[in-house]
Amino acid sequence: MSAIPNNFKKLAVTVIILVGLNLAGHFIYKRFDLTADKRYTLSQTSLTIVSEVKEPLYVDVFLEGDFPGEFKKLQTETQQLLEEFKSENSNIIFQFVNPLKDEDQKDKTMQSFMERGMTPVNVTVNEKGQQTQEVVFPWAVATCGNRSVKVPLLKNMMGASTAEKVVSSVQHLEYAFANAFNTVAKAKEKKVAILKGNGELHDLLIADFVKSVRDNYYIGTFTLDSVAKNPNASLRYLNKYDLAIIAKPTEAFSDEEKEVLDQYVMHGGKTLWLVDQVNMEMDSLYNNEGATLAFARDLNLSDLFFKYGFRMRPDLIYDVQNTPIALATGEQGSATQYTQYPWFFSPMIYPLQKDKHPIVSNLDGIKFQFTSPIEPLKNDIKKTVLLQSSPYSKLVGTPTEINLKMVSDRPEQKDFLNKGNFPVALLLEGKFHSVYENRVLPFQESTYQKDGKDTKMIVVSDGDVIKNQLDKNYQPLELGYDKWTNNLYANKEFMMNCVNYLLDDNGLINIRSKEVDLPILDKEKVVANYTSSQVITVAAPLVILVLFGLVFTVLRKRQYSK
Repeated sequence: MSAIPNNFKKLAVTVIILVGLNLAGHFIYKRFDLTADKRYTLSQTSLTIVSEVKEPLYVDVFLEGDFPGEFKKLQTETQQLLEEFKSENSNIIFQFVNPLKDEDQKDKTMQSFMERGMTPVNVTVNEKGQQTQEVVFPWAVATCGNRSVKVPLLKNMMGASTAEKVVSSVQHLEYAFANAFNTVAKAKEKKVAILKGNGELHDLLIADFVKSVRDNYYIGTFTLDSVAKNPNASLRYLNKYDLAIIAKPTEAFSDEEKEVLDQYVMHGGKTLWLVDQVNMEMDSLYNNEGATLAFARDLNLSDLFFKYGFRMRPDLIYDVQNTPIALATGEQGSATQYTQYPWFFSPMIYPLQKDKHPIVSNLDGIKFQFTSPIEPLKNDIKKTVLLQSSPYSKLVGTPTEINLKMVSDRPEQKDFLNKGNFPVALLLEGKFHSVYENRVLPFQESTYQKDGKDTKMIVVSDGDVIKNQLDKNYQPLELGYDKWTNNLYANKEFMMNCVNYLLDDNGLINIRSKEVDLPILDKEKVVANYTSSQVITVAAPLVILVLFGLVFTVLRKRQYSK
Protein backbone atom coordinates (compact mmCIF):
# COMPACT_ATOMS: atom_id res chain seq x y z
CA MET A 1 0.00 0.00 0.00
CA SER A 2 2.95 2.32 0.59
CA ALA A 3 3.67 2.31 -3.18
CA ILE A 4 0.45 4.25 -3.85
CA PRO A 5 1.32 7.30 -1.69
CA ASN A 6 4.80 7.31 -3.22
CA ASN A 7 3.25 7.41 -6.71
CA PHE A 8 1.02 10.29 -5.63
CA LYS A 9 4.05 12.12 -4.24
CA LYS A 10 5.93 11.69 -7.53
CA LEU A 11 2.87 12.88 -9.49
CA ALA A 12 2.43 15.91 -7.22
CA VAL A 13 6.11 16.84 -7.51
CA THR A 14 5.91 16.51 -11.32
CA VAL A 15 2.79 18.71 -11.49
CA ILE A 16 4.38 21.34 -9.23
CA ILE A 17 7.53 21.41 -11.38
CA LEU A 18 5.52 21.74 -14.61
CA VAL A 19 3.35 24.53 -13.17
CA GLY A 20 6.47 26.28 -11.86
CA LEU A 21 8.18 26.07 -15.26
CA ASN A 22 5.09 27.44 -17.01
CA LEU A 23 4.82 30.34 -14.57
CA ALA A 24 8.52 31.10 -14.96
CA GLY A 25 8.16 30.96 -18.75
CA HIS A 26 5.31 33.46 -18.55
CA PHE A 27 7.35 36.07 -16.68
CA ILE A 28 10.83 35.23 -17.94
CA TYR A 29 11.06 35.11 -21.75
CA LYS A 30 14.22 34.17 -23.62
CA ARG A 31 14.89 33.10 -27.22
CA PHE A 32 18.14 31.41 -28.20
CA ASP A 33 19.77 31.92 -31.60
CA LEU A 34 21.77 28.77 -32.31
CA THR A 35 22.70 29.69 -35.91
CA ALA A 36 26.43 30.14 -36.63
CA ASP A 37 25.90 33.52 -38.32
CA LYS A 38 23.40 34.76 -35.68
CA ARG A 39 20.93 35.64 -38.43
CA TYR A 40 18.00 35.78 -35.98
CA THR A 41 19.78 38.04 -33.48
CA LEU A 42 18.52 41.56 -33.98
CA SER A 43 21.04 44.38 -33.95
CA GLN A 44 20.92 47.03 -31.24
CA THR A 45 19.69 49.54 -33.83
CA SER A 46 16.74 47.32 -34.73
CA LEU A 47 15.92 46.80 -31.06
CA THR A 48 15.92 50.55 -30.50
CA ILE A 49 13.63 51.18 -33.46
CA VAL A 50 11.19 48.45 -32.40
CA SER A 51 11.11 49.67 -28.81
CA GLU A 52 9.89 53.08 -30.04
CA VAL A 53 6.79 51.61 -31.72
CA LYS A 54 4.02 52.77 -29.37
CA GLU A 55 0.95 51.81 -31.41
CA PRO A 56 -0.01 48.78 -33.51
CA LEU A 57 2.19 48.37 -36.58
CA TYR A 58 0.72 45.99 -39.13
CA VAL A 59 2.81 44.06 -41.64
CA ASP A 60 1.13 42.33 -44.59
CA VAL A 61 3.50 39.88 -46.28
CA PHE A 62 2.43 38.72 -49.74
CA LEU A 63 4.44 35.49 -49.69
CA GLU A 64 1.72 32.88 -49.38
CA GLY A 65 0.98 30.11 -51.86
CA ASP A 66 2.72 27.33 -53.79
CA PHE A 67 6.33 28.32 -54.35
CA PRO A 68 9.52 26.52 -55.37
CA GLY A 69 12.04 25.74 -52.63
CA GLU A 70 13.96 29.02 -52.91
CA PHE A 71 10.85 31.14 -52.27
CA LYS A 72 9.78 28.83 -49.46
CA LYS A 73 13.14 29.58 -47.87
CA LEU A 74 12.55 33.32 -48.26
CA GLN A 75 9.07 32.89 -46.81
CA THR A 76 10.42 30.98 -43.80
CA GLU A 77 13.26 33.45 -43.15
CA THR A 78 10.84 36.37 -43.37
CA GLN A 79 8.44 34.77 -40.91
CA GLN A 80 11.17 33.93 -38.41
CA LEU A 81 12.59 37.45 -38.56
CA LEU A 82 9.16 39.00 -38.01
CA GLU A 83 8.64 36.67 -35.06
CA GLU A 84 11.85 38.09 -33.57
CA PHE A 85 10.52 41.62 -34.02
CA LYS A 86 7.17 40.63 -32.49
CA SER A 87 8.88 38.97 -29.52
CA GLU A 88 10.50 42.33 -28.72
CA ASN A 89 7.32 44.37 -29.12
CA SER A 90 3.80 42.97 -29.23
CA ASN A 91 2.70 46.02 -31.24
CA ILE A 92 4.32 44.38 -34.28
CA ILE A 93 1.47 42.40 -35.89
CA PHE A 94 2.08 40.48 -39.09
CA GLN A 95 0.22 38.13 -41.39
CA PHE A 96 1.00 36.27 -44.62
CA VAL A 97 -1.48 36.87 -47.43
CA ASN A 98 -1.96 35.32 -50.87
CA PRO A 99 -3.03 38.35 -52.95
CA LEU A 100 -4.02 36.15 -55.91
CA LYS A 101 -6.21 33.74 -53.98
CA ASP A 102 -9.39 35.09 -55.57
CA GLU A 103 -9.16 34.01 -59.22
CA ASP A 104 -11.98 36.36 -60.26
CA GLN A 105 -10.06 39.40 -58.98
CA LYS A 106 -6.61 38.20 -60.05
CA ASP A 107 -6.07 40.61 -62.96
CA LYS A 108 -7.45 43.57 -61.03
CA THR A 109 -5.24 42.77 -58.03
CA MET A 110 -2.12 42.44 -60.17
CA GLN A 111 -2.82 45.79 -61.81
CA SER A 112 -3.33 47.41 -58.40
CA PHE A 113 -0.02 46.05 -57.11
CA MET A 114 1.91 47.17 -60.18
CA GLU A 115 0.44 50.67 -59.96
CA ARG A 116 1.88 50.87 -56.43
CA GLY A 117 5.30 49.86 -57.73
CA MET A 118 5.17 46.28 -56.42
CA THR A 119 6.13 44.35 -59.53
CA PRO A 120 5.66 40.54 -59.56
CA VAL A 121 8.08 37.83 -60.60
CA ASN A 122 7.27 34.68 -62.55
CA VAL A 123 8.49 31.41 -61.06
CA THR A 124 8.35 27.82 -62.28
CA VAL A 125 6.71 25.27 -59.98
CA ASN A 126 7.40 21.54 -60.45
CA GLU A 127 4.47 19.40 -59.30
CA LYS A 128 4.37 15.66 -60.02
CA GLY A 129 6.61 16.02 -63.04
CA GLN A 130 4.64 18.91 -64.49
CA GLN A 131 5.93 22.47 -64.70
CA THR A 132 3.59 25.40 -64.17
CA GLN A 133 4.18 29.15 -64.08
CA GLU A 134 3.15 31.03 -60.95
CA VAL A 135 3.13 34.76 -60.23
CA VAL A 136 4.75 35.79 -56.94
CA PHE A 137 4.71 39.20 -55.27
CA PRO A 138 7.84 39.26 -53.07
CA TRP A 139 6.68 42.33 -51.18
CA ALA A 140 5.39 43.37 -47.80
CA VAL A 141 3.56 46.51 -46.66
CA ALA A 142 4.12 48.04 -43.22
CA THR A 143 1.38 50.30 -41.87
CA CYS A 144 1.27 52.37 -38.70
CA GLY A 145 -1.52 54.88 -38.22
CA ASN A 146 -2.02 56.72 -41.51
CA ARG A 147 1.49 56.01 -42.81
CA SER A 148 2.32 53.07 -45.03
CA VAL A 149 5.45 51.90 -46.83
CA LYS A 150 6.24 48.99 -49.13
CA VAL A 151 9.06 46.58 -48.28
CA PRO A 152 10.92 44.73 -51.07
CA LEU A 153 11.71 41.16 -50.03
CA LEU A 154 13.56 40.00 -53.16
CA LYS A 155 16.61 41.96 -54.31
CA ASN A 156 17.16 42.44 -58.01
CA MET A 157 20.48 40.99 -59.21
CA MET A 158 21.24 40.91 -62.90
CA GLY A 159 22.40 37.51 -64.13
CA ALA A 160 21.95 35.83 -60.74
CA SER A 161 19.97 32.65 -60.15
CA THR A 162 16.88 32.67 -57.95
CA ALA A 163 18.84 30.92 -55.19
CA GLU A 164 21.55 33.60 -55.28
CA LYS A 165 18.92 36.33 -55.17
CA VAL A 166 17.30 34.71 -52.14
CA VAL A 167 20.62 34.55 -50.24
CA SER A 168 21.26 38.22 -50.93
CA SER A 169 17.66 39.08 -50.01
CA VAL A 170 17.84 37.29 -46.65
CA GLN A 171 20.92 39.36 -45.78
CA HIS A 172 18.87 42.45 -46.58
CA LEU A 173 15.70 41.51 -44.64
CA GLU A 174 16.54 43.00 -41.25
CA TYR A 175 17.58 46.31 -42.78
CA ALA A 176 14.49 46.38 -45.03
CA PHE A 177 12.04 45.85 -42.17
CA ALA A 178 13.90 48.02 -39.64
CA ASN A 179 14.00 50.86 -42.16
CA ALA A 180 10.28 50.40 -42.91
CA PHE A 181 9.38 50.41 -39.21
CA ASN A 182 11.49 53.52 -38.69
CA THR A 183 9.73 55.21 -41.62
CA VAL A 184 6.13 54.58 -40.55
CA ALA A 185 6.54 54.82 -36.77
CA LYS A 186 8.92 57.77 -36.45
CA ALA A 187 8.12 61.37 -37.33
CA LYS A 188 10.33 63.09 -39.89
CA GLU A 189 13.11 65.22 -38.42
CA LYS A 190 15.94 65.85 -40.91
CA LYS A 191 15.72 68.28 -43.84
CA VAL A 192 17.24 67.81 -47.31
CA ALA A 193 17.89 70.62 -49.79
CA ILE A 194 18.10 70.10 -53.55
CA LEU A 195 20.29 72.94 -54.81
CA LYS A 196 19.26 74.81 -57.95
CA GLY A 197 20.55 77.78 -59.89
CA ASN A 198 23.62 76.34 -61.64
CA GLY A 199 22.03 74.24 -64.35
CA GLU A 200 21.33 71.19 -62.17
CA LEU A 201 19.09 68.34 -63.31
CA HIS A 202 15.43 69.12 -63.99
CA ASP A 203 12.93 68.09 -61.31
CA LEU A 204 11.42 65.39 -63.57
CA LEU A 205 14.83 63.74 -63.95
CA ILE A 206 15.27 63.30 -60.19
CA ALA A 207 11.59 62.74 -59.39
CA ASP A 208 11.90 59.09 -58.32
CA PHE A 209 14.82 59.90 -56.03
CA VAL A 210 12.94 62.81 -54.44
CA LYS A 211 9.88 60.62 -53.96
CA SER A 212 11.95 57.99 -52.14
CA VAL A 213 13.73 60.52 -49.92
CA ARG A 214 10.40 62.09 -48.95
CA ASP A 215 9.39 58.90 -47.11
CA ASN A 216 11.91 59.59 -44.34
CA TYR A 217 12.95 63.23 -44.60
CA TYR A 218 11.62 66.66 -45.38
CA ILE A 219 12.91 67.73 -48.79
CA GLY A 220 12.79 71.06 -50.58
CA THR A 221 14.47 73.16 -53.26
CA PHE A 222 17.06 75.79 -52.42
CA THR A 223 18.01 78.22 -55.23
CA LEU A 224 21.46 79.75 -55.11
CA ASP A 225 20.30 82.64 -57.30
CA SER A 226 19.37 84.43 -54.08
CA VAL A 227 23.06 84.60 -53.14
CA ALA A 228 23.65 87.44 -55.61
CA LYS A 229 21.13 89.65 -53.77
CA ASN A 230 21.67 88.68 -50.15
CA PRO A 231 24.41 86.06 -49.53
CA ASN A 232 24.22 86.34 -45.72
CA ALA A 233 20.50 85.56 -45.64
CA SER A 234 21.01 82.71 -48.12
CA LEU A 235 23.62 81.14 -45.86
CA ARG A 236 21.39 81.41 -42.80
CA TYR A 237 18.52 79.80 -44.70
CA LEU A 238 20.69 76.99 -46.08
CA ASN A 239 22.02 76.22 -42.59
CA LYS A 240 18.50 75.13 -41.62
CA TYR A 241 18.96 72.04 -43.81
CA ASP A 242 20.86 68.96 -42.66
CA LEU A 243 21.93 67.82 -46.15
CA ALA A 244 22.52 69.65 -49.43
CA ILE A 245 22.46 67.71 -52.71
CA ILE A 246 24.17 69.16 -55.76
CA ALA A 247 22.94 67.07 -58.72
CA LYS A 248 24.93 67.56 -61.93
CA PRO A 249 25.54 71.32 -62.14
CA THR A 250 26.43 72.57 -65.63
CA GLU A 251 27.09 76.27 -64.92
CA ALA A 252 30.05 77.72 -63.00
CA PHE A 253 29.57 78.73 -59.35
CA SER A 254 30.31 82.32 -58.39
CA ASP A 255 32.74 83.06 -55.57
CA GLU A 256 29.84 84.20 -53.37
CA GLU A 257 27.99 80.91 -54.00
CA LYS A 258 31.14 78.98 -53.17
CA GLU A 259 31.50 80.82 -49.87
CA VAL A 260 27.90 80.00 -48.98
CA LEU A 261 28.53 76.28 -49.71
CA ASP A 262 31.90 76.39 -47.93
CA GLN A 263 30.45 77.93 -44.79
CA TYR A 264 27.54 75.50 -44.89
CA VAL A 265 30.12 72.71 -44.66
CA MET A 266 32.09 74.55 -41.94
CA HIS A 267 28.92 74.78 -39.82
CA GLY A 268 28.46 71.00 -40.00
CA GLY A 269 26.20 70.66 -43.04
CA LYS A 270 26.39 67.39 -44.98
CA THR A 271 26.79 67.48 -48.75
CA LEU A 272 26.27 65.03 -51.60
CA TRP A 273 28.09 66.12 -54.75
CA LEU A 274 27.22 64.55 -58.11
CA VAL A 275 29.48 66.33 -60.56
CA ASP A 276 30.34 65.77 -64.24
CA GLN A 277 33.86 67.03 -64.83
CA VAL A 278 33.53 66.46 -68.59
CA ASN A 279 30.86 68.00 -70.80
CA MET A 280 29.40 64.98 -72.61
CA GLU A 281 25.84 63.67 -73.02
CA MET A 282 24.43 60.63 -74.82
CA ASP A 283 21.82 62.83 -76.51
CA SER A 284 24.66 64.71 -78.21
CA LEU A 285 25.55 61.55 -80.15
CA TYR A 286 22.15 61.15 -81.77
CA ASN A 287 22.87 63.27 -84.82
CA ASN A 288 23.65 62.58 -88.48
CA GLU A 289 27.33 62.00 -87.76
CA GLY A 290 26.77 60.00 -84.55
CA ALA A 291 29.68 61.88 -83.00
CA THR A 292 30.41 64.88 -80.78
CA LEU A 293 33.28 66.48 -78.88
CA ALA A 294 33.82 65.77 -75.17
CA PHE A 295 35.63 68.56 -73.32
CA ALA A 296 36.39 69.62 -69.76
CA ARG A 297 33.69 71.48 -67.83
CA ASP A 298 34.77 74.39 -65.62
CA LEU A 299 32.48 74.72 -62.61
CA ASN A 300 34.90 76.92 -60.63
CA LEU A 301 34.97 74.28 -57.88
CA SER A 302 38.53 72.96 -58.27
CA ASP A 303 40.00 75.04 -55.40
CA LEU A 304 37.09 74.08 -53.13
CA PHE A 305 37.54 70.36 -53.81
CA PHE A 306 41.33 70.60 -53.52
CA LYS A 307 41.06 72.19 -50.08
CA TYR A 308 38.65 69.46 -48.92
CA GLY A 309 41.06 66.74 -50.00
CA PHE A 310 40.30 65.46 -53.50
CA ARG A 311 40.60 66.33 -57.16
CA MET A 312 38.40 65.42 -60.11
CA ARG A 313 40.38 64.89 -63.29
CA PRO A 314 38.85 66.03 -66.64
CA ASP A 315 39.24 62.56 -68.20
CA LEU A 316 36.73 59.90 -69.19
CA ILE A 317 36.86 56.32 -67.92
CA TYR A 318 36.86 53.68 -70.67
CA ASP A 319 35.83 50.39 -69.05
CA VAL A 320 35.52 46.86 -70.46
CA GLN A 321 33.08 46.08 -67.63
CA ASN A 322 30.23 48.22 -68.89
CA THR A 323 26.50 48.54 -69.47
CA PRO A 324 25.05 48.17 -72.98
CA ILE A 325 23.29 50.72 -75.14
CA ALA A 326 20.54 49.97 -77.65
CA LEU A 327 21.00 51.30 -81.18
CA ALA A 328 18.62 51.15 -84.14
CA THR A 329 20.05 48.71 -86.70
CA GLY A 330 17.31 48.72 -89.33
CA GLU A 331 13.60 48.36 -89.81
CA GLN A 332 11.34 45.38 -90.16
CA GLY A 333 7.88 46.40 -91.26
CA SER A 334 6.83 49.47 -89.29
CA ALA A 335 8.85 48.67 -86.14
CA THR A 336 12.42 49.85 -85.69
CA GLN A 337 14.77 47.07 -84.61
CA TYR A 338 17.21 47.74 -81.76
CA THR A 339 20.39 45.85 -80.97
CA GLN A 340 22.39 46.06 -77.74
CA TYR A 341 26.08 46.90 -77.93
CA PRO A 342 28.73 47.31 -75.23
CA TRP A 343 29.34 50.98 -74.45
CA PHE A 344 32.79 51.45 -72.93
CA PHE A 345 32.02 54.94 -71.61
CA SER A 346 29.23 53.59 -69.41
CA PRO A 347 31.00 51.60 -66.68
CA MET A 348 29.14 48.97 -64.67
CA ILE A 349 30.47 49.59 -61.18
CA TYR A 350 30.37 46.84 -58.56
CA PRO A 351 31.27 47.40 -54.88
CA LEU A 352 34.67 46.26 -53.72
CA GLN A 353 34.71 42.63 -52.57
CA LYS A 354 36.85 43.33 -49.51
CA ASP A 355 36.21 45.75 -46.66
CA LYS A 356 32.77 46.74 -47.93
CA HIS A 357 31.41 49.94 -46.48
CA PRO A 358 27.77 49.78 -45.27
CA ILE A 359 26.77 52.22 -48.04
CA VAL A 360 27.70 49.73 -50.77
CA SER A 361 27.42 46.44 -48.90
CA ASN A 362 25.24 43.85 -50.64
CA LEU A 363 24.67 46.08 -53.69
CA ASP A 364 24.31 44.94 -57.30
CA GLY A 365 25.88 46.71 -60.28
CA ILE A 366 25.49 50.50 -60.58
CA LYS A 367 25.30 52.25 -63.93
CA PHE A 368 27.66 55.17 -64.56
CA GLN A 369 27.92 57.19 -67.75
CA PHE A 370 30.76 59.43 -68.95
CA THR A 371 32.35 59.41 -65.53
CA SER A 372 35.72 60.80 -64.44
CA PRO A 373 38.30 59.59 -61.90
CA ILE A 374 38.44 61.07 -58.39
CA GLU A 375 41.93 61.49 -56.98
CA PRO A 376 42.12 61.55 -53.14
CA LEU A 377 44.69 64.00 -51.76
CA LYS A 378 46.63 63.86 -48.52
CA ASN A 379 45.23 65.83 -45.60
CA ASP A 380 43.72 65.09 -42.18
CA ILE A 381 40.29 64.10 -43.59
CA LYS A 382 39.33 60.42 -43.47
CA LYS A 383 38.64 59.16 -47.00
CA THR A 384 36.91 55.95 -48.08
CA VAL A 385 36.66 54.84 -51.69
CA LEU A 386 33.09 53.57 -52.05
CA LEU A 387 33.15 52.65 -55.73
CA GLN A 388 35.82 52.30 -58.38
CA SER A 389 36.10 51.17 -61.99
CA SER A 390 37.17 47.64 -62.91
CA PRO A 391 40.84 46.60 -63.31
CA TYR A 392 40.22 46.60 -67.07
CA SER A 393 39.62 50.31 -67.43
CA LYS A 394 41.72 53.21 -68.69
CA LEU A 395 41.52 56.97 -69.04
CA VAL A 396 40.72 58.91 -72.19
CA GLY A 397 41.93 62.50 -72.09
CA THR A 398 39.81 65.43 -73.18
CA PRO A 399 39.06 67.13 -75.47
CA THR A 400 38.31 64.06 -77.57
CA GLU A 401 35.75 62.95 -80.13
CA ILE A 402 33.19 60.38 -79.00
CA ASN A 403 31.61 58.37 -81.80
CA LEU A 404 28.87 55.72 -81.76
CA LYS A 405 31.10 53.61 -84.01
CA MET A 406 33.15 52.92 -80.87
CA VAL A 407 30.67 50.14 -80.03
CA SER A 408 32.62 47.99 -82.50
CA ASP A 409 35.91 48.45 -80.59
CA ARG A 410 37.58 45.26 -79.45
CA PRO A 411 40.06 46.31 -76.76
CA GLU A 412 42.96 44.01 -75.89
CA GLN A 413 44.17 43.10 -72.40
CA LYS A 414 47.54 44.76 -72.97
CA ASP A 415 45.77 48.12 -73.25
CA PHE A 416 44.93 47.97 -69.53
CA LEU A 417 48.22 46.85 -67.97
CA ASN A 418 48.98 48.74 -64.74
CA LYS A 419 45.77 50.76 -65.12
CA GLY A 420 42.21 50.58 -63.85
CA ASN A 421 40.57 50.76 -60.43
CA PHE A 422 39.84 54.49 -60.68
CA PRO A 423 37.73 55.85 -57.77
CA VAL A 424 34.33 57.21 -58.86
CA ALA A 425 32.63 57.64 -55.46
CA LEU A 426 34.44 58.94 -52.39
CA LEU A 427 33.32 59.41 -48.77
CA LEU A 428 35.05 62.13 -46.74
CA GLU A 429 34.63 62.47 -42.96
CA GLY A 430 36.19 64.88 -40.51
CA LYS A 431 36.71 68.58 -39.78
CA PHE A 432 37.24 70.43 -43.05
CA HIS A 433 39.16 73.69 -43.47
CA SER A 434 37.61 76.60 -45.30
CA VAL A 435 38.76 77.22 -48.86
CA TYR A 436 38.87 80.93 -47.94
CA GLU A 437 41.30 80.39 -45.08
CA ASN A 438 43.96 83.14 -45.43
CA ARG A 439 42.13 84.54 -48.44
CA VAL A 440 39.94 87.58 -49.10
CA LEU A 441 36.27 86.72 -48.54
CA PRO A 442 33.86 87.32 -51.45
CA PHE A 443 31.44 88.75 -48.87
CA GLN A 444 31.72 89.49 -45.16
CA GLU A 445 29.93 87.11 -42.82
CA SER A 446 29.88 87.50 -39.03
CA THR A 447 29.63 83.73 -38.47
CA TYR A 448 32.56 82.90 -40.79
CA GLN A 449 34.59 79.87 -39.63
CA LYS A 450 37.93 78.83 -41.07
CA ASP A 451 37.86 75.51 -39.18
CA GLY A 452 34.73 73.41 -39.59
CA LYS A 453 32.70 71.20 -37.31
CA ASP A 454 32.84 67.44 -37.68
CA THR A 455 30.81 66.50 -40.77
CA LYS A 456 30.59 64.17 -43.80
CA MET A 457 30.34 64.49 -47.56
CA ILE A 458 30.10 62.09 -50.49
CA VAL A 459 31.44 62.90 -53.95
CA VAL A 460 30.31 61.00 -57.07
CA SER A 461 31.97 61.79 -60.39
CA ASP A 462 28.81 61.30 -62.46
CA GLY A 463 25.61 63.31 -62.21
CA ASP A 464 23.64 60.73 -64.19
CA VAL A 465 23.78 58.26 -61.27
CA ILE A 466 20.81 60.10 -59.73
CA LYS A 467 18.97 60.62 -63.02
CA ASN A 468 15.82 58.63 -63.86
CA GLN A 469 14.50 58.12 -67.39
CA LEU A 470 11.06 59.19 -68.62
CA ASP A 471 8.43 57.06 -70.32
CA LYS A 472 6.66 57.98 -73.57
CA ASN A 473 4.26 60.21 -71.62
CA TYR A 474 7.19 62.04 -69.98
CA GLN A 475 6.48 60.45 -66.61
CA PRO A 476 9.47 59.47 -64.45
CA LEU A 477 10.50 55.81 -64.38
CA GLU A 478 12.15 54.09 -61.44
CA LEU A 479 15.68 55.29 -60.78
CA GLY A 480 18.13 52.74 -62.18
CA TYR A 481 15.74 51.32 -64.78
CA ASP A 482 16.93 51.50 -68.40
CA LYS A 483 13.92 51.39 -70.71
CA TRP A 484 16.11 50.71 -73.76
CA THR A 485 17.74 47.53 -72.44
CA ASN A 486 15.09 46.62 -69.81
CA ASN A 487 17.79 46.33 -67.13
CA LEU A 488 17.38 47.51 -63.55
CA TYR A 489 20.58 48.74 -61.90
CA ALA A 490 21.23 49.48 -58.22
CA ASN A 491 21.47 53.27 -58.64
CA LYS A 492 18.43 53.97 -56.48
CA GLU A 493 19.61 51.80 -53.62
CA PHE A 494 23.07 53.36 -53.77
CA MET A 495 21.71 56.90 -53.72
CA MET A 496 19.34 56.18 -50.83
CA ASN A 497 22.17 54.54 -48.88
CA CYS A 498 24.27 57.68 -49.39
CA VAL A 499 21.47 59.89 -48.02
CA ASN A 500 20.76 57.56 -45.11
CA TYR A 501 24.43 57.36 -44.15
CA LEU A 502 24.94 61.11 -44.25
CA LEU A 503 21.80 61.77 -42.18
CA ASP A 504 21.54 58.59 -40.12
CA ASP A 505 22.33 59.14 -36.46
CA ASN A 506 20.90 55.87 -35.12
CA GLY A 507 23.14 53.43 -37.01
CA LEU A 508 20.40 52.02 -39.24
CA ILE A 509 22.69 51.88 -42.28
CA ASN A 510 25.15 49.63 -40.40
CA ILE A 511 22.65 46.77 -40.46
CA ARG A 512 23.48 46.43 -44.17
CA SER A 513 26.87 44.97 -43.22
CA LYS A 514 25.25 41.89 -41.72
CA GLU A 515 26.43 38.71 -43.45
CA VAL A 516 24.19 35.64 -43.58
CA ASP A 517 25.41 32.20 -44.60
CA LEU A 518 22.20 30.70 -45.95
CA PRO A 519 22.49 27.04 -47.03
CA ILE A 520 20.84 26.41 -50.40
CA LEU A 521 20.50 22.98 -52.01
CA ASP A 522 22.72 22.42 -55.05
CA LYS A 523 20.20 21.14 -57.62
CA GLU A 524 22.88 19.54 -59.79
CA LYS A 525 24.24 17.53 -56.85
CA VAL A 526 20.72 16.55 -55.84
CA VAL A 527 20.02 15.14 -59.31
CA ALA A 528 23.40 13.38 -59.49
CA ASN A 529 22.95 11.78 -56.06
CA TYR A 530 19.19 11.32 -56.15
CA THR A 531 19.16 7.56 -55.41
CA SER A 532 21.72 7.70 -52.58
CA SER A 533 19.92 10.68 -51.08
CA GLN A 534 16.63 8.76 -51.06
CA VAL A 535 18.33 5.81 -49.36
CA ILE A 536 19.83 8.04 -46.67
CA THR A 537 16.76 10.18 -46.01
CA VAL A 538 13.97 7.61 -46.47
CA ALA A 539 15.19 4.01 -46.32
CA ALA A 540 17.83 4.37 -43.58
CA PRO A 541 15.45 5.81 -40.94
CA LEU A 542 12.95 2.99 -41.64
CA VAL A 543 15.65 0.34 -41.26
CA ILE A 544 16.83 1.88 -37.99
CA LEU A 545 13.25 2.00 -36.71
CA VAL A 546 12.68 -1.69 -37.57
CA LEU A 547 15.94 -2.75 -35.88
CA PHE A 548 15.06 -0.75 -32.78
CA GLY A 549 11.64 -2.41 -32.65
CA LEU A 550 13.14 -5.89 -32.95
CA VAL A 551 15.77 -5.27 -30.27
CA PHE A 552 13.19 -3.71 -27.95
CA THR A 553 10.83 -6.71 -28.41
CA VAL A 554 13.60 -9.26 -27.73
CA LEU A 555 14.69 -7.43 -24.58
CA ARG A 556 11.12 -7.25 -23.24
CA LYS A 557 10.60 -10.99 -23.82
CA ARG A 558 13.79 -11.82 -21.93
CA GLN A 559 12.88 -9.52 -19.05
CA TYR A 560 9.35 -10.84 -18.49
CA SER A 561 10.04 -14.50 -19.27
CA LYS A 562 12.04 -14.88 -16.04
